[in-house]
Amino acid sequence: MILSNINPQLLISMPSGGEWIWLLVIVIVLFGGKKIPELARGIGKGIREFNDAKEGVKNEIENGMKEPKENK
Repeated sequence: MILSNINPQLLISMPSGGEWIWLLVIVIVLFGGKKIPELARGIGKGIREFNDAKEGVKNEIENGMKEPKENK
């Protein structure tokens, strides 16, 4: 079989220099020059919201560990 001869590390490697250029060209063609800043802003907002939620959960866990347990 042809697929059995493929090195698995090649399937999950990061893009090299030439591949990044092709990816950028494809993004520009698909989204256009005016939509790219909006797309980047949306990605940044999503990352910021994710980090805020992550910190909120972390704080809740830490506060729960600090509170004394009630006797039942």
